[in-house]
Amino acid sequence: MEIKEVQNKNIWEGFLSGCKDKTFLQSWNWGEFNKLMGNNIWRLGIFDKNELAGMALISKITAKRGTFLLIQHGPVIGRDNQKKEIFQIFLEELKKTGEKEKVSFIRMNPLWGRNQENQDILKSFGLRGAPMHANAYEATLKLNLPLPEEEILMGLRKTTRYLIRQALKNPNFEVIKSDKMEDVALYDKLNQEVARHQQFVPFSFEFVKNEFDVFTKDNQALLFFGKYQGKVIASALIVFWSDIGFYHHAALDPKYHKIPISYLLLWEAIKEAKQRRCVLFDFWGYADPFKNPKHPWAGPTLFKIGFGGELFEYVKTQDFPLSKKYWLTYIFEKLRKTKRSL
Repeated sequence: MEIKEVQNKNIWEGFLSGCKDKTFLQSWNWGEFNKLMGNNIWRLGIFDKNELAGMALISKITAKRGTFLLIQHGPVIGRDNQKKEIFQIFLEELKKTGEKEKVSFIRMNPLWGRNQENQDILKSFGLRGAPMHANAYEATLKLNLPLPEEEILMGLRKTTRYLIRQALKNPNFEVIKSDKMEDVALYDKLNQEVARHQQFVPFSFEFVKNEFDVFTKDNQALLFFGKYQGKVIASALIVFWSDIGFYHHAALDPKYHKIPISYLLLWEAIKEAKQRRCVLFDFWGYADPFKNPKHPWAGPTLFKIGFGGELFEYVKTQDFPLSKKYWLTYIFEKLRKTKRSL
């Protein structure tokens, strides 16, 4: 086997299309997004006699807490029977790149099932649990979409189904879709209001704008806006990639938290995914609201659970330290995690 950079978009996307566990954070376009954000990237592939056996999108992140290599929801390995061998090749190459780029650690969260075997593989290579997740989920809910629309609706929680049906009949409710760049500002305004109310640091306007810009060029993203009495009070950015719809960003005006427009908005997003022949809808993130009721994601997760779907839990985010500077990052992130009740 040999490892080399993949420079052909069709080869990259073609490999991912045949993989089961995947998200757009390993897509070709997420690499383009990272470039817009000023990050250096590498698209590495492992080839076995000119056939791709695994791949990883790597970005170099420079932040106040440290400089590191980030592999979100990767590496993606196409051969379960050679997982350990392929992962070792990737890790050796990542260590070389990390030393050359003078980063203090490597961070990754592959979409491997959360079981002892996978945890033992990662531990055997010297990886350790990260103090923070890698800006991507470690568990999520996924809804199968090939079923008829009415059958999906009947699979929803009774209250969720009732609120959707009531909203569909309410003339004060309206959901509109947009692929216009200028509408990102409308989403951002809502998101900033939510952040102020809930006291968290949101993704920047530049982050959302660049993401929307990259994916809309391939008709892979839409903004959904929920109107109540003619006023936009809710919004979501949905990414459609590799036959999966992703509920990536969402915001609801805190003043209207009792107005159930978000139920209708998400239902319309699911219907759009079906129309695009997606086979799954990924609700993007899960934190058990019963075990961890104080977790910042507890409320949103309870909302998502109402739409059904199957729970998938993956191995926790992993770090591979490359220098003593890593421990400064570790302490900083550990304190921040405690402060945020994560």
